[in-house]
Amino acid sequence: MDEMPQDHRPAKSIRVLLAEDQGMMRGALALLLGLEADIEVVAQVGAGDVIVDTALIHRPDVALLDIELPGMSGLDAAAELRDQAPDCRVLILTTFGRPGYLRRAMEAGAAGFLVKDGPVEELAAAIRRVLTGETVIDPALAAAALSAGPNPLTARECDVLKASVDGATVADIAGKLHLSESTVRNYLSSAIGKTGTRNRMEAMREARQQGWL
Repeated sequence: MDEMPQDHRPAKSIRVLLAEDQGMMRGALALLLGLEADIEVVAQVGAGDVIVDTALIHRPDVALLDIELPGMSGLDAAAELRDQAPDCRVLILTTFGRPGYLRRAMEAGAAGFLVKDGPVEELAAAIRRVLTGETVIDPALAAAALSAGPNPLTARECDVLKASVDGATVADIAGKLHLSESTVRNYLSSAIGKTGTRNRMEAMREARQQGWL
């Protein structure tokens, strides 16, 4: 039998992996995207540390990742996907449109960054666009990121601020990060100065608000 001409073959569905920790939101997104004739949600996960393994099994064309996930952030998972599943395009979808998140997403190799308050038609269009090689970024967030400038904190200052959660003492932080207490104090002092805050808890809140952590 002669092969069907290329132009008349049925369009191949875009295979999507969806990572979202809120079950109701995940189910709603999967349902709405599934209504698109050319999109198929082939996998859904609720934690960041299973994204890469799931992608290697299901081989999605596009991974739609939330940022704040248990186990591993969507940004860290995006960086791992870039190395282990380079054919999978990553689209970050988040509640928090923070400028620092956008910069980190682009550094992790993400092809797009959208906030969750947009219509599902816009999301479906973004999935199609990143698959053609485009980079899709929420315009308001792009403008905010350009005006905000780069993250002033070093990687170690970020580590120390992250370890400051839940009332951790300087000794606790030093033990966790294998640093001396004086080194921890120096990093905290530097981070407080760079964020223009009065103490480490304020510095951590400001850094989170900016999307630097």
